[in-house]
Amino acid sequence: MWYAIYTKAGKEDSVTFLLRNAGIDVLNAKLKSSRFRQNRLVELIEPLFPCYIFADFEKEKYAHMITYTRGTRYIVGKQNPIIVSNEIITAIKDNLEQDDIITMRPQSFCRGDRVLIKDGPFKNFIGLFEREIRGPERVMVLLDAIHSRLEIDGCLLEVA
Repeated sequence: MWYAIYTKAGKEDSVTFLLRNAGIDVLNAKLKSSRFRQNRLVELIEPLFPCYIFADFEKEKYAHMITYTRGTRYIVGKQNPIIVSNEIITAIKDNLEQDDIITMRPQSFCRGDRVLIKDGPFKNFIGLFEREIRGPERVMVLLDAIHSRLEIDGCLLEVA
């Protein structure tokens, strides 16, 4: 049975490592996304569910050991751990790529869609989506405020 384990902040990887070494199947999904930091676009890999991992184990055999594993706060449900359905675990696993990572893809837009720039030097500017450039990562936007075209990373846009 799969259970959710609540970990201390930032300890998802260390708890995953310790539990896997104990022979427990663990799902520690991560999210890869792009963000604008210090005037440049950087790729970030963060937990998909901060402070939570999922583990497949026999409650009677492993619950005590897991509860006292360094970095673990508790098994969700504590004395009566709550079972996470196989459908949920399968849905998460179906979207995983290498190293348990889910990659955030830029939203797809149609020509003329109103878009909001959600990060970077043009944050909160609104424009019209014009077209994709060099694949789906880069796009051309017509900015309302300065009546000019702007080439920008598609992950920085959302529907306005």
